[in-house]
Amino acid sequence: MAPQLEGIVQGVVKVYDPRTGIGIIVCDDGRSEVLLRAGSLHGSIFRTLRQGQRIVFDVDDSTGRAFAHTVRIGSDGY
Repeated sequence: MAPQLEGIVQGVVKVYDPRTGIGIIVCDDGRSEVLLRAGSLHGSIFRTLRQGQRIVFDVDDSTGRAFAHTVRIGSDGY
């Protein structure tokens, strides 16, 4: 069973396809992955993401699967 994620989470972009807007983020806990779905960057300063980029985001797991939204620039001291 995957750990429950809630609130503000920080992680690194593992994969991102700018054509589809879909990607995967590896959370800093090293055990969790969160999906980026098309539209996740709406309202964000980002137009695209790159592999290895550090980001901070909110998690929506109301569907039973964790999805990122409200993506922001990450840092070591968020």
